[in-house]
Amino acid sequence: MYSSNLIGFILAVVSGAFIGSSFIIKKKGLQRAGLNGTPASVGGYGYLLQPLWWIGMVTMIVGEIANFVAYIYAPAVLVTPLGALSIIVSAVLAHFMLGEKLQKMGMLGCLLCIVGSTEIVLHAPQERSLTSVLEIWLLAVQPAFLLYIASAMALSFFLIFYCAPRHGQTNIFVYIGICSIIGSLTVMSVKAIGIAIKLTFDGSNQFIYFQTWIFTMVGISCIITSLNYLNMALDTFNTTVVSPIYYALFTSFTILASAIMFKDYSGQSISSIASELCGFITVLSGTTVLHCTRVPDPPVSTDVYSPLSPKVSWYIQGNGEPWKQKEEDGPPLNLIRIIQQDHFK
Repeated sequence: MYSSNLIGFILAVVSGAFIGSSFIIKKKGLQRAGLNGTPASVGGYGYLLQPLWWIGMVTMIVGEIANFVAYIYAPAVLVTPLGALSIIVSAVLAHFMLGEKLQKMGMLGCLLCIVGSTEIVLHAPQERSLTSVLEIWLLAVQPAFLLYIASAMALSFFLIFYCAPRHGQTNIFVYIGICSIIGSLTVMSVKAIGIAIKLTFDGSNQFIYFQTWIFTMVGISCIITSLNYLNMALDTFNTTVVSPIYYALFTSFTILASAIMFKDYSGQSISSIASELCGFITVLSGTTVLHCTRVPDPPVSTDVYSPLSPKVSWYIQGNGEPWKQKEEDGPPLNLIRIIQQDHFK
């Protein structure tokens, strides 16, 4: 009965392990590249010659493929929250391989993510059995989901054309809101494409229907848009703040979209729905704790000869008042005169 959910769960866990590991492997490759040339953080591309970085990229691709297949076998309300597992894997491996200390509160965050994920898995709804893309299309054009699409697009256009130019650089919810809302439509399209591919491999070609190509075009457009605004958010704001907010909004909108389109919670008891929501809140809390206790990377100086912080010196001026001087400033005129007088005495 729950075999498809079990397959989706296993694939989601595998995906989290591969994606979380890829972050660490790529960072090790970036560190090695930085030792032999210009670091990537200041515009260097030496990491492209590092085999370790490419191993990390392949690992990430494998993880994303596993995540893609997981959406075929399990509902989005099960697969999407389990994305937090990649954060746990990344934090634990960083502790042992990169020397980034995992504090006690960080360990508590990992435990909360595990407990919440278990709660979600135990109460996740059963995946619907779909035999054609035409069935998915009927779900996508039902009035309730069309209303969600219209609302999502209207809100996205408002954020893109009105809020982003005015408040994008100061309000973190603008860019993250755009990529989260569009991201929920991405997941719905990707799930439809994945089911079409699975049915095609089973012998029922789904690419003869124009609906399959509509899902494909929508999916590609949404992926490009959401990645663009996610990069803008990461470039503008601190990653430790962006990650938990993006996880919360993206997962919330995806669960809402999936519940409307696929009617994931149809037939479930109130207690099961409440338990799954509590599990999601627990995972969200663990993710937030993990990111809040993370030690940020030290800033990289573009000049290898410059000190990490300017030195400050104090001198006594001729009138007896202290005068504060930074290292990049020249020496005070009164001091120059005193040195000159002492030199020629």
